[in-house]
Amino acid sequence: MAKATSGKTLTKSEIATKLAEAAEISKKQAGLVLAAQADLAYKNAKNMFVIPGIGKLVLVERPARKMVMRFGPKAGQEVMVPKKKVVKFRVAKAAKDAIIGVKK
Repeated sequence: MAKATSGKTLTKSEIATKLAEAAEISKKQAGLVLAAQADLAYKNAKNMFVIPGIGKLVLVERPARKMVMRFGPKAGQEVMVPKKKVVKFRVAKAAKDAIIGVKK
């Protein structure tokens, strides 16, 4: 997450304000761009949605697996967890290097 100088996470309004200043557009237009990007990502995540310089949303199918229950009345029993589809975000290498720094 982007961090402000005070150490707190930026709100949607603060992000829109910073984008508006950088692109020299109104705060309302920047908010509309954020909303449109989110809507576009939701509609296209099935085919992989790339946010240039940041990463990509991908739809992944997790295979069925066996799991040992740790708590509750079924503790110690092996249970089958069915396969399911999950959405994952893969961070781009450029973003990792910019945030964490390049390994030496």
